[in-house]
Amino acid sequence: MRKYDLNNITGVLFKNSVAVEKDKDGSNNPDPHVGQEDENTDRGNWSSKREYMLSMIGYAVGLGNVWRFPYLAYKHGGGAFLIPYAIMLAVAGLPLFFMESSFGQFCSQGPINVWKAVPILQGVGITMMLVSTFVAIYYNVIIAYSIYYLCASFQYPLPWSVKNCSSTAYNVSAAALNVTAGNQTCQDESSASQSLSEKYWDEVALQRTSSMNETGPVVWHLALCLLLSWILVGAALFKGIKSSGKVVYFTATFPYLVLLILLIRGATLEGAKDGIEFYIGSKSNLTKLADAEVWKDAATQIFFSLSIAWGGLMALSSYNKFYNNCYKDAIIVCVTNCGTSIFAGFAIFSILGHMAHVYQKPVSEVVNADFGLAFIAYPDALSKLPISPLWSILFFIMLITLGLDSQFAGIEVIATCFQDAYPKVLKSKRGLVTTAVSIVLFLLGLPCVTGAGIYWVNLIDTFCAGWILLVAGLLEVLGLSILYGGNRFIKDIEMMIGTKSSLFWLWWRACWFLITPVVLSIILVWSLYTLTSPTYGSVAYPDWGISLGWCMTAFCLIWIPIVAIWNVYKASGSPWQRIKAACSPREDWGPYLECHRGERYGARGVADANIFVISNKFTTRL
Repeated sequence: MRKYDLNNITGVLFKNSVAVEKDKDGSNNPDPHVGQEDENTDRGNWSSKREYMLSMIGYAVGLGNVWRFPYLAYKHGGGAFLIPYAIMLAVAGLPLFFMESSFGQFCSQGPINVWKAVPILQGVGITMMLVSTFVAIYYNVIIAYSIYYLCASFQYPLPWSVKNCSSTAYNVSAAALNVTAGNQTCQDESSASQSLSEKYWDEVALQRTSSMNETGPVVWHLALCLLLSWILVGAALFKGIKSSGKVVYFTATFPYLVLLILLIRGATLEGAKDGIEFYIGSKSNLTKLADAEVWKDAATQIFFSLSIAWGGLMALSSYNKFYNNCYKDAIIVCVTNCGTSIFAGFAIFSILGHMAHVYQKPVSEVVNADFGLAFIAYPDALSKLPISPLWSILFFIMLITLGLDSQFAGIEVIATCFQDAYPKVLKSKRGLVTTAVSIVLFLLGLPCVTGAGIYWVNLIDTFCAGWILLVAGLLEVLGLSILYGGNRFIKDIEMMIGTKSSLFWLWWRACWFLITPVVLSIILVWSLYTLTSPTYGSVAYPDWGISLGWCMTAFCLIWIPIVAIWNVYKASGSPWQRIKAACSPREDWGPYLECHRGERYGARGVADANIFVISNKFTTRL
């Protein structure tokens, strides 16, 4: 927490109520990553509200909006799926999003230090940071896949549309990456069970081995694409939010332009109507609402698409100015995120409908989710369009920008946690921290670009980005509503956005105290009950791979009890007094700047400074 003394009293009075920090020799120590107009001269603030909103939207709107939601909507009754989706947004998505963003903004700290409010749960913040770290490793690999496909799209015909994937056209795209295709070729004839695009994905792009037991060599064109993706992330985040805030003007808006172009183009194609009807049209099935799995998938999609419990919402909102209206922001971002999912479905299914028309198959036989949609089904559909390279280039640039936005926030979580832990050492070394994190995660991601790389990506996604987040989210809402106190938390929010009526808070109280914890508990129990061993297609994972996955899960979660026990142990008194102390806010908890602490948290430094100024003026006059 900031401290004030007589040497920086002028800063208290004249510079946004924020004192100018000085070195021991009395000289200023400006931070190149903090602007002159920033309210918080220790950590910095967003250069503008637009940059923050675009960053939050870019973080929330990710690959899942394009390749996961449309498939779930089709699978669970089309338009009928929007009913449980909207309900889960209201009872789980919005309450948690609002809670996290206001939590980070109130204390201007990252996902670990915010738990000074409830020290016994500080391990939840560590879990969030570790999950973001694991996810960042494989998420950039997905961006690398997109970069590779983007480079391969600069040719005609598209390489996954020809029978011989090692044709001259493919070698041109490989040369663009300074690698050679070697002897990797697709089969000359496509089988009934595997399309040309699927063969290209497996045999050329991934050079996939038969199982996780067979690692294979590093696929160098993917390794170079992975390096390029980390260079893009590192460059964008080199100055923290000051540089990433400028990049998101493009990365957060360009996907909407591409989706609009693809929708317009798809709507003019023959068969587009069939695709849209399968997605959300006349074939919607309201009887699906009686299926419990539909509600579980709706809640899970809302939870993960809004990036709740990853730590990114806290990290990004911690750079807001104190009096920013976080309530309004939460509403805008959540509605935009869900609207994007629905809008993307029209763009995706209109072109898949055309693909089904070309193949003379039902739409259900050409629809895939996740990797299958992004790198097999949709590229195959685009290859059937006139000027196919143009549409392919646009699509993969869109995937890259969608991925980069989410990756920015993930790395921001890690960097923010380090800087909050060692503020004096790392305050002016943001570029160094970002570079070091990028290099380490690039090296850790190399196993994901071997012949068995896709198995590693799927393994990390299954064990580190699944029900662990439900545990973190459940502990978060229980910790703030029960241990910290929901009413106290509401008063904290009112310090930022102004006093609201009890009617205004009625819904949020109902969610935070009852509805949201119950919903999360049901989803968590259901997820664990239906948990099965992961597979990639028809390929099963070896026992050692599954064991390693559980070790990653344990490594992420074990810090919750360890830190809780440590905080209880550090406290003094009887066992009950120790537990009570570990559940109570620390003395330095509250708004980061003294000028915002007010009467509730005691503006000790400012109060002392004002007393000094008054007494000094009185003495002078005497």
